[in-house]
Amino acid sequence: MLDIAAMETLAGNSDPSVAMAGQVGSQIKMMVGQNWLVATVRTLALDARVAAHVVAEIDFIGEGDQEQLTGRIFRFRRGVTRFPVPGTQVYPVSNSDMVEIYSAHDQKCIEIGTVYPTAATRAALLVDSLLGKHFALLGSTGTGKSTAAALILHRICDLSPQGHIVMIDPHGEYGAAFATNGAVYGANNLELPYWLMNFEEHCEILVTSKGPERAMDCDILAKCLLAARARNRAAEGIGRLTVDSPVPYLLSDLGTILQNEMGKLEKTTNTLPYVRLRARLDEIKADPRFSFMFSGMLVADSMQTFLSKVFRLPAQGKPISIIDTSSMPSEIIHVVVSVLARLIFDFALWARDEEQKPILLVCEEAHRYIPSSSIGEGQSVRKILERIAKEGRKYGVSLGLITQRPSDLAEGVLSQCGTLIAMRLNNDRDQHFVKAAMPEGSRGFLDAIPALRNRECIVCGEGVSVPIRVAFDDLEPNRRPASADPVFSELWRQTGGEDEILERTVNRWRNQGR
Repeated sequence: MLDIAAMETLAGNSDPSVAMAGQVGSQIKMMVGQNWLVATVRTLALDARVAAHVVAEIDFIGEGDQEQLTGRIFRFRRGVTRFPVPGTQVYPVSNSDMVEIYSAHDQKCIEIGTVYPTAATRAALLVDSLLGKHFALLGSTGTGKSTAAALILHRICDLSPQGHIVMIDPHGEYGAAFATNGAVYGANNLELPYWLMNFEEHCEILVTSKGPERAMDCDILAKCLLAARARNRAAEGIGRLTVDSPVPYLLSDLGTILQNEMGKLEKTTNTLPYVRLRARLDEIKADPRFSFMFSGMLVADSMQTFLSKVFRLPAQGKPISIIDTSSMPSEIIHVVVSVLARLIFDFALWARDEEQKPILLVCEEAHRYIPSSSIGEGQSVRKILERIAKEGRKYGVSLGLITQRPSDLAEGVLSQCGTLIAMRLNNDRDQHFVKAAMPEGSRGFLDAIPALRNRECIVCGEGVSVPIRVAFDDLEPNRRPASADPVFSELWRQTGGEDEILERTVNRWRNQGR
C-alpha cells in the first residue's frame, strides 16, 4: 500500500530513481531484520477503502545487507530468504542503491547502456553467464535489433580479442560493422567443401523426390556416397568409414558409381532413381551459383584450413567471422547453415580431450532455421541447432539467437536460452511467447515490452544479476550494421544517374554476383 501524497512529494526529487518511486516498473525497498528487500512495482490500483492510498502488486527481486553508517544497500544478491509482514514500511530506492544492485562486482562483464530511469547507472551483462547458457535477442523489425546485436558483439570482441565467434548474416548487413575486427565470408570467398556435408545434408540437396520414392533415392545415394568416399586415399587409413565421415571424394566418382550401379542387373528398382540423382548432380556441378561449394577445386583435403579460417583459430585480433549468406542461392542456405553449425558442434565434441576453445554461434533471423514446423525443408539445420541449444553448453558451444518472430521458433529452444534480451514486440502472440519463456521474478517487466522505445530493452535471466530495463549506448557510425531505414522524404526528391544505376544493377543481376 503506497501513500499518494508521499509519491507526489518525491516526484520532484533530483534523483530520477527516487522521483520514479512507486510508479509501474520502479524499484522500492523495505527492511526485514538486518536486510533490505528490493522489489519491482508491477501494477497500481486505487484503494477502494482509503482515497489517499494506492495498492501496488510487486515482484521481489533480491536482498542486500544494510551498511551501518549510511543505511544504504550493499552486497546485493538475487533471491529472497525472508518475506516482509503486512505493515512493513516501504522506501524509495536511491541512485547509489541502484549502482550497488546492478553492479557486476568481481565478475567479467560488458557494459551495454544505462539502467532506466537513471542517467548514469551502467547496465552490465555478465559475459560468462551470458555465453555459457545461450542468449536470445528479440524485437520487432525497426526497433534497433541489428544495432543492439552489433553493440553486444563489439563489446564481447573488445573484451576478448582472441575469441571465436561465427555469425550467420542472411542480409549482408554486419560485414560493414565488423570490417576492422572480423573476417567476412560470402559466396565469393567461403569455399565450403561439399564433402564436409553429412548424409542427411547430401539428401537435402541431391534428392528431389517426395514420399516413398524419396526413401528409395536416399538408400541408393547412401550406397554410392559410401563407395565414392572409400575411393579416396585418405579413407584407406580409416577403420570405420561411414557415409557421414568428412572424407574428400570426387563428384565425378559419385557420378560414375551411380552410372555403374544403374547398369547392374541385380538392382532392386528401375533406373529412374539413378537417372534423377545423376541429373541433379550434373545440374549442381554446372550451376555457377553453387560453385562456392560444389567446385572441382574444393576436392583437396582442406578441412583443417577451413576450420581454422571460419572458427578464428587462431583469431589474430579478429575474433568474429561473418558468414554472409545473402548472395547464396536460397535453396542451399539451409544446408550451408546446417554444415557450419554441425561442424562447430562436432569440433567441440571431438576436441574434448584438448585445451577447450569455446565457440559462439550467432544466428540472425533464427526463426528461418529453427521453425516451429517439423515438416518441410531445412530439417537438418533445425535438428542441429536444437541439439546445440540443449547440449552445446556441456561442450563449450554457445548459441545466440536473434529473431523478430519468437512465436515462429521451435518450441523449447527459447526456454533453453538462459538470458533473454527483449526489445519492443508489437505482436500479441510474440509477447505471450516471451512471457512463457521468462523467469518467474521478471514477469512484472513484461507489461513494459509493448511500451519500450527504440533502442530500449528488458534483460533478464543468467546474464544479469537482476532483471533490468536498459537504454542502449550509441554505437560509433563505422561500427554499425548497414541496416538503416531509407529516408523516403529525402530520397524521393533526388533525381539523376538512374540509367547508370539500372545498367550496373542488371549486370550484377545477370552475373549473379555483387
